[in-house]
Amino acid sequence: MQPARPAEAPARPEAPPKPPADAPAQPAPLDLLAQLTNRTPPPPSASRTVARRLKIWSPLVLLLAVLLGTVQLVRPLPDPKFVVAGNPYTFTGEAFAMPWPGEGQAAAEVVGVGSLGTYGERKPVPTASVAKVMTAYVILKDHPLKAGEEGERITIDATAAKEAGAQEESRVEVSEGQDYTQFQMLQMLLIPSGNNIARQLARWDAGSEDAFVKKMNEAARELGMDDTTYTDPSGLDASTVSTAVDQVELAREVMKNDALRTIVKMPNADVPGLPDRIYNNNDDLLVTNPGGLGIKTGSSGPAGGALMWAAKRTIEGKERLIVGATMAQRQAGSDDANAHLKVVKERSYKMIKAVQDALVPATVVRKGDVVGHVDDGLGGRTPVVATRDLRAVGWGGLKAQLELTDGGKGIPREAKAGTEVGALAVGTGPGRAQVPVALRKDMAAPGAGAKLTRLG
Repeated sequence: MQPARPAEAPARPEAPPKPPADAPAQPAPLDLLAQLTNRTPPPPSASRTVARRLKIWSPLVLLLAVLLGTVQLVRPLPDPKFVVAGNPYTFTGEAFAMPWPGEGQAAAEVVGVGSLGTYGERKPVPTASVAKVMTAYVILKDHPLKAGEEGERITIDATAAKEAGAQEESRVEVSEGQDYTQFQMLQMLLIPSGNNIARQLARWDAGSEDAFVKKMNEAARELGMDDTTYTDPSGLDASTVSTAVDQVELAREVMKNDALRTIVKMPNADVPGLPDRIYNNNDDLLVTNPGGLGIKTGSSGPAGGALMWAAKRTIEGKERLIVGATMAQRQAGSDDANAHLKVVKERSYKMIKAVQDALVPATVVRKGDVVGHVDDGLGGRTPVVATRDLRAVGWGGLKAQLELTDGGKGIPREAKAGTEVGALAVGTGPGRAQVPVALRKDMAAPGAGAKLTRLG
């Protein structure tokens, strides 16, 4: 046998021929594809730049506009507010001129109408017994009394009984162990102006006179009496000082209390347990002036004559309260406290009488008058009208400021014509005159356009 031949190896493929050295290089397939599909970009121009930027930014701007619009639509709306139309009402007639005292200081006002002005330098001066009004105010604040009530019983201590014999100051003859009602003690405090009664009330209320004086000063701060300092409950100390303006603040407040108002207008009183009837230093002023209401006198060497006073005048069936204070009045060439007291009462009476005579009623606004509008804060304005005549009291030359108020109820955002939405008031304080106001036409809530275009 012949030996087997070895198997032949498979033929190897021939390598492609190499291109000549000077032949151009062939591009890679991806590069070739790019050459076939890409075009040379056109040369740049302003229009093409703008177009390109618009393509990029337009969607962003649109998105931002949508977001801002949504925010504008859902933002809380501003609260509607009233805007008064026109100028203040001026009372006709000759301009009122207060007969001020010519020395010291004075202030006065018609409660619910406004201030009658002030006289003199506003600096603290001794009050003398006018301080007892604050003593009474604090007592009634801590131990309220309604009209006709007598209140708690208070026992006279040894100190008050001993002070009853002091000849150099005003006092009431009481004895240790006696007891009197709170109302009777206030009578003894304010009518004959008992210093020993003021101190007794202070000890009864606060445990000590110093603790009570602290209460007096706290009450003064609460009332805005920033130029007032109390150092004792009776006013005997010359360091107890105030101003006429501050005392008017207190006068207005105390005349709200029925029990105190009853006492201060008493010319005299009989208190069981006292040896004699007690008399008010205001008795001649009360008798001379039918509208006189007290309130409290004070007199001493340091203070001169001082008086916190009140009076009234009834106009169109309504009582108008006048309050004032006159301080640091003196009888020239005299050191007699009673002479100073006589002067301050005479000068105060002239002011009281002048104000009473000057007060006149007037129709400030007539029913149906447009008195302002509701501003919805987004450009919408709805007029409001008075639902009836607004009658007020003033004096010649007084410029009466008008105010629209919602009475704490809030102004609606939409309502029908004729809906009462608040009140028109004239004057100052809780006693001022006012009438309801109503919408003259329908008031619509702000629309989408107003919400979208609002600023701020």
